[in-house]
Amino acid sequence: MRNVVVFDADETLLDLRPAVTGGLVVVLEEMRRLTPAAAGVSLADLESDWDAVFGEHAAAPVAQIRRAALARSLARAGLTAHLDELAALFFARRFALTRPFADALPALAALRREYALGYATNGNSRAERCGLAGEFTFELYAHDGGLPKKPAPEFYAAVVEAAGVPAEQIAYVGDSLAHDVVGPQRAGLRGIWLNRSGLPCPPEVRPDAELSTLAELPAVLRRMHTAKAG
Repeated sequence: MRNVVVFDADETLLDLRPAVTGGLVVVLEEMRRLTPAAAGVSLADLESDWDAVFGEHAAAPVAQIRRAALARSLARAGLTAHLDELAALFFARRFALTRPFADALPALAALRREYALGYATNGNSRAERCGLAGEFTFELYAHDGGLPKKPAPEFYAAVVEAAGVPAEQIAYVGDSLAHDVVGPQRAGLRGIWLNRSGLPCPPEVRPDAELSTLAELPAVLRRMHTAKAG
């Protein structure tokens, strides 16, 4: 029975921020083309609209939150009637620009020799649209089939079911302490924190391991398994 490594998507495997910024830039350019009233709207305004809507509707599907944020942005320039076309423009650009971090594909290739790999995300970064097609044994997306977002216990239960092994044989890797460490640990999985920015870890949280890059993951997993066997 093989152990399983499951990955978060955005900011773990996928460098999402440049893609989102690129999507917002083309939306803003189109807004300014459509009306002079958009001249006073800035990229910072569009980013703040996401923050405001996300704060109110964090449990909603990500695509729905993005549409609501764009509607808020378009209302700044009287362009609400253009929501469908500008949302389509945003998502086309966002997915065209979304790519794995440089350390992601080499790490997946190295791990695949020893582990089954899974992909489980709250977001809408479909693996096949983001340079990760065919990389995983299974993929799970919040809100598909009513699956709630992390850190709901049902999300991790779905991970265990899809993995087909006991929870203790699954390592979950991600950038969020709440979603990718604490949540998995409460469900019996191991939580590995990918801390690309070198942030301090709160004393009340104890990841099973901490990485600064996915290149460290194969060696970290081997040490974890050796320690467990010993």
